[in-house]
Amino acid sequence: MSDPIIVGTDGSVPSERAVAWAADEAARYGRDLRIVHAVEKWAFDVPLNIAPGEVASLSREGSEVLTAAERVAHARRPEVPVSVELASERTVRALADRSEGAFELVVGHRGLGGFGELLLGSVGLGAVRHAVCPVVVVRGGPGPEHREIAVGIGLGDDSAVLEYAFRAAKVREARLRVVHAWPFPEALDKPGAAADLKRVEERARWRVIEAHAPMRKRFPGVEVLEDIVQDNPAAALVAASRDVDLVIAGSHPREGLAVPRARAVTHALVHHAHCPVAVVPAAGASAS
Repeated sequence: MSDPIIVGTDGSVPSERAVAWAADEAARYGRDLRIVHAVEKWAFDVPLNIAPGEVASLSREGSEVLTAAERVAHARRPEVPVSVELASERTVRALADRSEGAFELVVGHRGLGGFGELLLGSVGLGAVRHAVCPVVVVRGGPGPEHREIAVGIGLGDDSAVLEYAFRAAKVREARLRVVHAWPFPEALDKPGAAADLKRVEERARWRVIEAHAPMRKRFPGVEVLEDIVQDNPAAALVAASRDVDLVIAGSHPREGLAVPRARAVTHALVHHAHCPVAVVPAAGASAS
């Protein structure tokens, strides 16, 4: 339990929600919480003439942001050990570097106003791309607890995302919905199409059951529901996010034909999910 949960903060309301969510997560897993704020001296790595005292001012403002975030965490979960860190580098790089020794990395779905609004979701997407641990983008507003989480699988090597999902369901005492989506066939009006679709769906269901069978043995107390959907995978998971407390997907592999589809799923969830989104690196993946 030595690897902490790391949460990035910039003082915005969404980042405060991320800090509170991360504090709950640290309590669930019995881990420490580390809050990181990055002081970016200039945009796009283009040096500017910085007035005397500007660096000190940025550091002072950053310390105030961290102090406020620490208060949020302590108020939410006073039993969780909290540390803070002020980093002097670009936000995504700061978080990615620290993901090397993290159990999980948590960020808000958007930052402060101004130019940053043009890069809505950029920190979350950047963290997903570069971090080597699971990344949670905290989306959605306060609402009733569903006691259910959803995980999307593609029937490839889903071992890492399934292990994360089963563990997340266990600590929440929640039901796990395993979602596998496949697009509609091009020809639905040919003779026997309905029977063909039924056979394809049944084969997919058994493959899903086989995929998560090892995890059912490791986590026997987790209730599992297989959800086989004829839909675009991104649309299916965004739809599922309306009725669950967390939606989980695997990050795109570094190589291979699955990259465009998996990136589309990640992009859709980071921008449109109705609840927090966890993106889990594939087994053996490393930061790019």
